[in-house]
Amino acid sequence: MRPYRAPWWLPGGHLQTIYPYFLLKRRPQPYRRERWETPDGDFIDLDWTDGGVDQTPFVALFHGLEGGSSSHYATALMGAVARHRWRGVVIHFRGCSGEPNRLPRAYHSGDADEIGWILRRLRALDPSSPMFAAGVSLGGNALLKWLGREQASAGAIVDAAAAVSAPVDLMTAGDLLGSGMNRLYGNHFLRTLKRKGLEKLERFPALYDPDVVRNARTLRDFDNVVTAPLHGFRDTDDYWTRASSKPDLRKIAVPTLIVHARNDPFLPGHHLPAASEVSASVTLDYPDGGGHTGFASGPFPGNLDWLPQRLLGFFTENTPLPL
Repeated sequence: MRPYRAPWWLPGGHLQTIYPYFLLKRRPQPYRRERWETPDGDFIDLDWTDGGVDQTPFVALFHGLEGGSSSHYATALMGAVARHRWRGVVIHFRGCSGEPNRLPRAYHSGDADEIGWILRRLRALDPSSPMFAAGVSLGGNALLKWLGREQASAGAIVDAAAAVSAPVDLMTAGDLLGSGMNRLYGNHFLRTLKRKGLEKLERFPALYDPDVVRNARTLRDFDNVVTAPLHGFRDTDDYWTRASSKPDLRKIAVPTLIVHARNDPFLPGHHLPAASEVSASVTLDYPDGGGHTGFASGPFPGNLDWLPQRLLGFFTENTPLPL
């Protein structure tokens, strides 16, 4: 397909990030919700798009920070999946489906264990059909982390994968979200993260200091008191260092596409991994424009068709069965 080029009427990485979120979000395909019990006694919710029949390929999507099946990239991708008569599922991380999860833990950027058990269970539902995994932003980093950890054994679970706008260098991305204009995005995430963090204290009063949560001004502050200790990390620096997927990209053995705009305000182009830093199984696609998870295209008012076409095209090229 044609390389991505941002519309002339939508200049700059910030506008390309914000515009699709507010003005191009589509009404979701009719979803079928399913709840799974987790191995540790919690639950996750999955929203299915049943556009195909048995034996057709299916796409599993892991969303970004505080996202879900109604996020603009999810509705665009699942709409394209349905039009292809494929099957799709948006997996909500714990606490992101509209109902608080049961345990103190929630989700985080390097949650490869969570990715792994979900994908294995999905594969067990249909052992023979082509299965593809996609992750956006936080979900993309966690998916890449799992792919790098599993190496060749991941091929028994997924046939191909894709990561979009993944903050593979969490230290850089996290600090950028706390500075300059990016603080607008950081504050947007913090509103729901802090609310959820304080709600957890109603059920688990001794988890952390509520005043520290209320006074958090950046994601670094929040992760230091909530995300890191709840998920086994010493502090924010330990979390962001160990959860970053960039060091694992050389070990990926499944065909994997990484799409990341060079003008992404969360992780600009000069921080992105070079071809020498990834395995031969990884395809890098770094368009100049697109912002963070934006990728609007076409004449005004634009559309979100390019990214789903790019991902499904890559998956089609790597399917083990004729389509």
